[in-house]
Amino acid sequence: MKQIILIASSLLIISGANAQDLKESEVPEIIKQSFFKIYPNTKVDGWEKEGTDYEVEFHLNKVESSAIFDANGRFKELEQEIKITELPIAATEYCAKTYVGYKLEEAAKITNVSGKILFEAELKKGKEYFDVMFDDKGNFIERGDVETKKEAKD
Repeated sequence: MKQIILIASSLLIISGANAQDLKESEVPEIIKQSFFKIYPNTKVDGWEKEGTDYEVEFHLNKVESSAIFDANGRFKELEQEIKITELPIAATEYCAKTYVGYKLEEAAKITNVSGKILFEAELKKGKEYFDVMFDDKGNFIERGDVETKKEAKD
């Protein structure tokens, strides 16, 4: 059951469903305190609200990162951009075989509060893109919805 909740929350993050950009002044103090307790002296690039969760974008050791906190300020997961070559081989092989004609555009490593690791791969063909989730061994978990990319995704 916990894995299903983790996967569901990760896919919600991936899809950006109901994501709403926030000004720092709109972010509850408990969320900011929790973030800066874990990542002190970190420059925040942006805040979003996704459902009841809050996402903060920042750079950690020069790596594009984001952290998710629940409404009570509890840390849920860290997502960090990785090179496509850092995806498990099984994941890249699955993408090449299953999504012929699509290009692997981006990749991320997601680590939840208990240390469980998932991988996310973004595939693109023309202006269409979607994300695919894999476990730490590169086994397929789930594919996100197909979306249409505008000039810039973020």
